[in-house]
Amino acid sequence: MLSCAVPTAVVGAVAVASSSVLAGGKGAIGAAFGALLVVAVMTIDLIVLERTAKYLPQLFQMMALALYMVQFLLIAVLLAVFKDTTLFNTRAFAFSLLAATLTWIAAQTRAHMKAKILYVQPEAEDERKPAREKETSPAGSAS
Repeated sequence: MLSCAVPTAVVGAVAVASSSVLAGGKGAIGAAFGALLVVAVMTIDLIVLERTAKYLPQLFQMMALALYMVQFLLIAVLLAVFKDTTLFNTRAFAFSLLAATLTWIAAQTRAHMKAKILYVQPEAEDERKPAREKETSPAGSAS
């Protein structure tokens, strides 16, 4: 999770700095809100997916698609709610949201590519022995 959150936070900080220069205080607030929204939503989704993979692996793909739709709808609703707001600069918010989302996805893709995920479960030493060897070995021998 840190491999995704750290680059996204860096991009968020750059977005806040550049938005404050280009659009003033309201630009900085909009950029910060956009970056924080991405980090919060993506972190929650990642935690839910990790727990689903651990406890209910058969539901992993369905949960990933459901979370994607919830994420999309949540951001769409927030964009509609804050469409005409004067609390912050909406352009800075939108560009920060886009930059943070693309950064998170790129960092998550990189982390997945570098992960060493076993695709075959290694067998225990006892399971590798043929059934006849297990049956014919003396009860007290250490094999």
